[in-house]
Amino acid sequence: MLNIRQFLLLLWSFLQRWNLGCGFFWLLFCRGEDKVMQPPEDVVAAEGDTVTLDCTFQTTYTNPNLFWYKQDGTSRPQFILSRFKGDTGKTEDEFKERFSSTLNSTMKSAPLKIQELQLSDSAVYYCALRPTVTGSSRSAH
Repeated sequence: MLNIRQFLLLLWSFLQRWNLGCGFFWLLFCRGEDKVMQPPEDVVAAEGDTVTLDCTFQTTYTNPNLFWYKQDGTSRPQFILSRFKGDTGKTEDEFKERFSSTLNSTMKSAPLKIQELQLSDSAVYYCALRPTVTGSSRSAH
């Protein structure tokens, strides 16, 4: 069961995905011009391929933190990885072998690379700046 803080943070992640967050909740979440942009189109690839999902951002933070999530079907978003500087951060065990990302503060990007695609990788992928839901797929903090 989600508490109100977790619900608001999940809502914020969704609103960021569609670039709606600051317009709706600027008092709660926004710092200046913080924004995450992902291409709206679907990515189509075959099993075994490698894909890269783009994520660019604008932020007033000098040391941004970026998070990637996977959401399939009707389940809640599942934490994949976080990046704080370059390759530094945390990757959930089940994603370590095939999922990677590098935070480029200069280019303000952190693309997600998925190797050896599997059918189970079909999902919606979100990137987000703090504040957002963090932690493992088993618990949200």
